[in-house]
Amino acid sequence: MLLVSVVVLAFAIAMAVGIGEMRIPIRTVALSICNHLGFSAVNISQIQDSVIWNLRLSRALVAALCGAGLAICGAILQSLLRNALAEPYVLGVSAGASTGAVAIVIMGVGAGTVSLSVGAFAGAMAAFVFVAILSNSGRGGPDRTILAGVAAAQLFNALTAYIVTTSGNAQQARDVMFWLLGSFGGVRWPEFQLLIVIIIGGLTICIWHAQALDAFTFGDDAAASLGIHIGRVRFILFSVTALITATIVSMVGAIGFVGLVVPHAVRFLIGPGHMRLLPACALVGAVFMVLADIVSRSVMAQQTLPIGIVTALVGVPCFSLILYRARQAV
Repeated sequence: MLLVSVVVLAFAIAMAVGIGEMRIPIRTVALSICNHLGFSAVNISQIQDSVIWNLRLSRALVAALCGAGLAICGAILQSLLRNALAEPYVLGVSAGASTGAVAIVIMGVGAGTVSLSVGAFAGAMAAFVFVAILSNSGRGGPDRTILAGVAAAQLFNALTAYIVTTSGNAQQARDVMFWLLGSFGGVRWPEFQLLIVIIIGGLTICIWHAQALDAFTFGDDAAASLGIHIGRVRFILFSVTALITATIVSMVGAIGFVGLVVPHAVRFLIGPGHMRLLPACALVGAVFMVLADIVSRSVMAQQTLPIGIVTALVGVPCFSLILYRARQAV
């Protein structure tokens, strides 16, 4: 399945690069990439080469990394919190990022020296610190962590609504809303370089704790009986998921349903063992997000839908199908 997922991901990225207002054959896409990597020196159109390398390829790769990161975080949190509805935004990170973003866009915090991404990242990490304090740094148990996340989300959502309603005009509110629904329009190679370090590093740490995650599935007592330091492992994994989620949200906005649907689908196919589950979630999440990005750019002429709308519209039927099949299996 991992091999098939890698092949499908490569084909999906090639499709994402070729599809757009300017249609580019997959062969041309492959030749352009090989030229830039030094594997060939074939003459192709300079315009097509620029569109492929400077615009579409970086966007497709960032979309793949975002899907992989959100799916990994969803799988981790569902195991740590022993809650099937857990997703990357359960820690209030998305709400904190939205507050940081509107503080930059509408209130002008930083006087133009701080970008929207930096403000969103700062807000996301502030929300995580708030949750960590309320949940006793992850040692308060899954129920307390979920409640702390709910409190953080309500607090930061209220701050966002207050800033928008008291300080913003209609155009600013529309811009913030579009950003909150997710968009890959502004991502380029610098975002890819940062994301690949964060995602690969986070995935490595999570796989290192795969056995601990398997134990957490059966409860804290089972994990403790195996010699696992519950508080330390939980805090490390919460920190990793918060860092990955905050980085993604600060770059592309809040993209829902990927971290909820993909882990369930992969777990249904290959089982709950995290040594296999985490890499599979990363690949399937990457494919899902790249395909969703293709749909968002293709469904309406001369207009791009926010990626969060597409993931929700695709994710809800898929999730309903998973639940239906699971009920039949029972």
